[in-house]
Amino acid sequence: MSDVARLAGVSTMTVSNVVNGRRSVNLDIRRRVLEAVEESGYVMNRSARTLRTGTTGVIGLAVPALSHAYFGELSGRVVAQAAELGYRVAVEQTGLHIEDELDAVAMSRNLEYDGLILSALVLGPEEASLLNQSIPLVLLGEKIYGDAVDHVVMPNAEGAKAATAHLVEQGCQRIAWASNYSPETELHNVVLDRLKGYRQGLADAGLSDDPSLHVPMDQPSMEHAADGIKKLVHDGIEFDGVVAVTDAVAFGVIRGLKDAGLRVPEDVKVIGFDDVQQAAFSVPSLSTIAPDHDWMVRSSLSLLTERIKDRSPRPGRELVAPFRLIVRESTS
Repeated sequence: MSDVARLAGVSTMTVSNVVNGRRSVNLDIRRRVLEAVEESGYVMNRSARTLRTGTTGVIGLAVPALSHAYFGELSGRVVAQAAELGYRVAVEQTGLHIEDELDAVAMSRNLEYDGLILSALVLGPEEASLLNQSIPLVLLGEKIYGDAVDHVVMPNAEGAKAATAHLVEQGCQRIAWASNYSPETELHNVVLDRLKGYRQGLADAGLSDDPSLHVPMDQPSMEHAADGIKKLVHDGIEFDGVVAVTDAVAFGVIRGLKDAGLRVPEDVKVIGFDDVQQAAFSVPSLSTIAPDHDWMVRSSLSLLTERIKDRSPRPGRELVAPFRLIVRESTS
C-alpha cells in the first residue's frame, strides 16, 4: 500500500479509503490512486484486514428476486447507502424457499460477511431456532422472531387496510383481493399480513370478505394477475375495486382488465402496494401504499453496523417504517 501511496502522491490512509470503497475521496485523487494500483499490481489482502480489524468490509443482502421491481430498487438503495458507510454489498436471491432463506444466513458466515440484511418472505417463528446468531443479522420487511432478532418492519397490515379504506372512500363496495395466498399453500408473511389488513379495511366499512372476490393466482406476478382477473370477469363476478398485494400484481390486474374490456378507473379502481418507480409512469398511473424505502434501508444499515461494531448480546429491536397513501389515476 505504501508503494501505491508513493506512486499516487497521497497518504496510505487515502489509498486505504479508495481501495475500501469509501466515498470521502474526490474523483481526481481516486483516479490517481486507481492508476497507481494498476501500475503497481497491488491487491488488497483481505485476510490481513480481517485479522487486523476483525471485519471484511462486506455485508450480505438476501432478497427473494432481483427481477421484481421492488427488490431490485431495494438492493440499489442498500448498495448506495452501504457504500457511504464504507461497505461493499454481496447480493443473492432466495426465491420463495425456506431452505434458501436459511442458507443465506449460513453462507454469510462461511463467506465471512460482516453481517446480513435478510428480506424473508417465507420464514416463520418455527424456524427461529435454525438461525445461526453468530453473525449480525437484521430482518427487513416482517417481524418473524419476536424479540430475538433486529427487525425493520414493513407496515403491511396497516398499509393494506389504508388501501382498502381508500377504495371505500372512492365509492367501491365490491372490492377484490389480488394475491397468491390461499389457506392450502405455504404462508407468506407479507401476503398474510396484507390480507389481514384488507379484511380489516372491509370490516371497518361494514363489508364482508367474499371469497369469490379473491383473484385466483399461483404466483404474485403480472402474468398470473392478468390471467386471474380476467377469469373473475369471465366468470361473471362483479367488482368495482381491486386491492393488489404489490404494485407488480396491480400492473397485471390493470392489463387484464383492459384485455377484458373494462376501464381503470371508470369501471374498476385499482390500488397497489410498494410504490415502485414504474407506478408513477404507468398508464394509468398507479395509486399505491408507499413505505418510506430510504428510511427502511437507512435504519437497517444503522442496526446492522451497530451489531457489527458491538457484538455483545442484547435484545432485538423493532423499527416500524412510516408509510403514506399516494393517490394517482388508477383510483381517481
